[in-house]
Amino acid sequence: ALFSEHIQQALRDLISPYIRLVNSMGSSETGQAGVSLESPKEGLIQLTRNETTNVAVDGVRFAKPGETGILVRMGYLPVGYFKDPVKTAATFTTIEGIRCSVSGDIARLNEDDTITVFGRDSQCINTGGEKVFTEEVEEAIRSYEGVVDAVVVGLADERWGQKVIGVVALREGLSADGEALRSHVRQHLAGYKVPKDIVFVPAVQRTPVGKADYRWAKACAEEKLN
Repeated sequence: ALFSEHIQQALRDLISPYIRLVNSMGSSETGQAGVSLESPKEGLIQLTRNETTNVAVDGVRFAKPGETGILVRMGYLPVGYFKDPVKTAATFTTIEGIRCSVSGDIARLNEDDTITVFGRDSQCINTGGEKVFTEEVEEAIRSYEGVVDAVVVGLADERWGQKVIGVVALREGLSADGEALRSHVRQHLAGYKVPKDIVFVPAVQRTPVGKADYRWAKACAEEKLN
């Protein structure tokens, strides 16, 4: 699983030196796409390009070093989704003669043949012409003392196109201080990634499998701020 950095460090302190903590990434459609033994300096995880993992640009060619595109998986792949040709066509495609599964994760092929994965394309926020990956901001928010959980969404904004909003749950008994939390995030991330507003909630809603419920978070933010 991909753990946030502060959770990884807590686990290392707990289990080290007896057990090695490993980040892995994959999907139901492709299985494991790669593993990483170290925390990345940038992005969510750093993989190695090989015969089964690569980056595609515009869905028509594989990336050159330094280019950003979408993470793809090759090798043993499913035939498709049962009785769903539309979803099958969107997920499975042929690039340079090789059948690939398109993950939906934005990634960059680096000069040293490693791949930096940044986050889901569908959850990328475009604010003032800059791209913000929600997972990166969520991690910065969760590293603030007293934060139990957080989900970041983008809301429509006349000036910025979209504005970054944090939906945050605090440990019981703590008072909400949005400005202090925003100042903390600013210490870790560029200014355009800092949430314009923080919405505090009793608990952050997640899906049954533990994934962030971005639809709920967006509706919650719109209700609180509009």
